[in-house]
Amino acid sequence: MAPPVARLARLSRTASFSACHRLHSKSLSDEENLKLFGKCNNPNGHGHNYKVIVTVRGEIDPVSGMVINLADLKEYMQQAIMEPLDHKNLDKDVPYFAEVVSTTENVAVFIWENLKRLLPAGMLYKVKVYETDQNIVVYKGEETISER
Repeated sequence: MAPPVARLARLSRTASFSACHRLHSKSLSDEENLKLFGKCNNPNGHGHNYKVIVTVRGEIDPVSGMVINLADLKEYMQQAIMEPLDHKNLDKDVPYFAEVVSTTENVAVFIWENLKRLLPAGMLYKVKVYETDQNIVVYKGEETISER
């Protein structure tokens, strides 16, 4: 009998968290911030119910039939997403956002970096963050757009 062919699969899991923030760049004046971010620059901030979809990829283990144990992925997401972000003021409670504007793009990068430290190397494939049903960011770990 021939050995089984290795199969690659992607597995996704969701998490939801609530947080508030204020879009404000320390590199801009108050007037420039208001012009750029509009009502999202409100000094008192505003909140969202974020939804995150984390996708991992890997070979399906021939013994367990899994890419990753879902209990492990759930715990990694708890540590990387829920504990640092849920029911927090992103700008005041999360040190990362003290110097980084708390846009959804940067929230996705924050989550990516946290998960990358926890997951086996090369397993993290994609982080998709829904700020609203209309505003969605996908991050796959790219650092820049390469020149052609």
